[in-house]
Amino acid sequence: MTTPAFDGQLPIDIKGIMAILPHRYPFLLVDRIVELEQGKTITGIKNVTMNEPFFQGHFPGEPVMPGVLILEAMAQVGSILACLSDQEMIGRLAYFAGVDKARFRRVVRPGDQLVLKLAMIKQKGKIIKMAGQAFVDEHLATEAELMASFA
Repeated sequence: MTTPAFDGQLPIDIKGIMAILPHRYPFLLVDRIVELEQGKTITGIKNVTMNEPFFQGHFPGEPVMPGVLILEAMAQVGSILACLSDQEMIGRLAYFAGVDKARFRRVVRPGDQLVLKLAMIKQKGKIIKMAGQAFVDEHLATEAELMASFA
């Protein structure tokens, strides 16, 4: 997979995201990238709708976005930061290597918009560590430190 070099134009829409990430429906969990400082920070958007397939079973009559999928959305945004910051990451799959300090502070429901903010903590070779936060209406919903290994 090849990814065109980032030309500095924001926002990055779903076509641009799909040119970077290998994920597809129903597991593509980021809709737009709105801020980027290569090698440092990124902000992405995930619009949560009742059409998400996981709401059928989580939970019937009381739809709640699973926390693990919020972490996955954060990881996908972090992968975009890594790929746009280091040309060697382009075309590589990112695998979760660890999750630390995960806290779920607010329930995420259909109709919410997740604002996913990630900051690079460190990179050593093909291993990256990022601090992530997910907000709904400027209220912190989820936070964690995420580690990934690029194959």
